[in-house]
Amino acid sequence: MHTFTLFQRDDCHLCDQALALLAQARFPDFTSAWIDDDEALEARYGTRVPVLRRSDGVELDWPFTEQAARDLAR
Repeated sequence: MHTFTLFQRDDCHLCDQALALLAQARFPDFTSAWIDDDEALEARYGTRVPVLRRSDGVELDWPFTEQAARDLAR
């Protein structure tokens, strides 16, 4: 079974949209990782957030759809 992480930043309206979409899709539980204070995460995800990452390394960049999120959860 996979775990999921949503990489996001503070005060990010796109991140808020992604959170709403994941709630609407009834996406499984996930953790949030805030990239603002982490240089390595900022370098990797800075302009890409929000990014939904599955524990096997598969990533889904925003904008994603409910169906794309559901497919990632399978």
